[in-house]
Amino acid sequence: MSDCDILVIGAGVAGIAAARAAIAAGRSVRVLEARDRIGGRALTDTSLGLPFDLGATWLHDAEHNPLTDLARGLGIALADSDALRNEITFVGDRRITKAEDAAYDAAWGAFETTIRDRAAQPGPDIAAAEAAPQGGPWDATVAAWQGRVIAAWPLEAISLRDFAATLLSGANLLPEGGLGALVARLGEGLPVTLAAPVERLRWGGTEAVAEGAFGSLRARAVICTLPTTVLAAGALRLDPALPEIAQAAEDLPLGAAIKIALAAKGADRLGLPDHCSTDRQVGPGEDLIPITFWPQGRPLASAWIGGPLAVEAAREGPQAAESLLRAEIAARLGTRAPDAFRPGALVSGWVTDPWTRGAYSHARIGAAGARAVLAAPLAGGRLCFAGEACHPSLAGTVAGAWLSGGRAAEHAIAATA
Repeated sequence: MSDCDILVIGAGVAGIAAARAAIAAGRSVRVLEARDRIGGRALTDTSLGLPFDLGATWLHDAEHNPLTDLARGLGIALADSDALRNEITFVGDRRITKAEDAAYDAAWGAFETTIRDRAAQPGPDIAAAEAAPQGGPWDATVAAWQGRVIAAWPLEAISLRDFAATLLSGANLLPEGGLGALVARLGEGLPVTLAAPVERLRWGGTEAVAEGAFGSLRARAVICTLPTTVLAAGALRLDPALPEIAQAAEDLPLGAAIKIALAAKGADRLGLPDHCSTDRQVGPGEDLIPITFWPQGRPLASAWIGGPLAVEAAREGPQAAESLLRAEIAARLGTRAPDAFRPGALVSGWVTDPWTRGAYSHARIGAAGARAVLAAPLAGGRLCFAGEACHPSLAGTVAGAWLSGGRAAEHAIAATA
């Protein structure tokens, strides 16, 4: 490997965006990636004969998402997930009534309004759970969705101010062939060295030196896109050390999530329409496992396990996650319903993946400013950190990672002018 103008550590979404921007500006670039593939937490699996995103799935806030136009430019069709969705909620083993459904919808609206209003008030930061509505028949279900599912961690441990700042809006689009496949295409042709984790980065002078089993590489500027969990664990040794970056990474832990897919055994569709999104009413502190049957008409059931339950299931292994999903299917649709699916399941492994150690970031209570600390360029832009955790409003999304990578590249390009 030759020395370069800009070194990018990590070939996930932020790293790909940063490398593309730096190359477009005429800089020499090298990307070092620890895994044997590019894409980071965006990965499309085809082992079931169909594309299934084990990581990032949607183009959130599609109207303002830079990947929307990039996908269309590649001729990739985008399906409107919200328009496709057929929603069914269960109360016990029965379907929700119209009156209950109206109350459920009202609880969703009340949650976001209450969260935003409380976050705007002066005073110290608090747990998002303290600001959420409580006591109504659907409040615990909405809280489970917003915390353990969407944020991948309980609201009791999440900063209210950061949670309110990162609430999503807009359309949610599904790229044909999978979002991970789209990200892989966007990274094609980049100067990436795989299986090359950086163990030490000496950055204090006018140039930086990255060291690892690959040897050493010098660069005039560095963009580091490692997940916060990896930074907090000290997997990359910074020399000189950066205590403020270490603290910011510690204050922005990744939640936990497991994605699971079961393949249909035959033609039985259990009386459910295509792209049927199912959930159920839960009580305070109870886990919720959303299940989508026949996503985009495909013969699959797809589920999500989030929060501490995902950590527990990950430790026990893929069969534990499959057992949880089959039990949920039986509880909603009857004990014979799981027989509609083949034995075995496709199960993601982000919680135990040493290069990820979780799903995506949330801020600890009182640490809403950590994203700005992590995103601030250092040494005049010669060292920048990027990734979904660095975006102030789109944290946890591919769009946030992409925009953060592009912004870091701007600083590095200016530093190497």
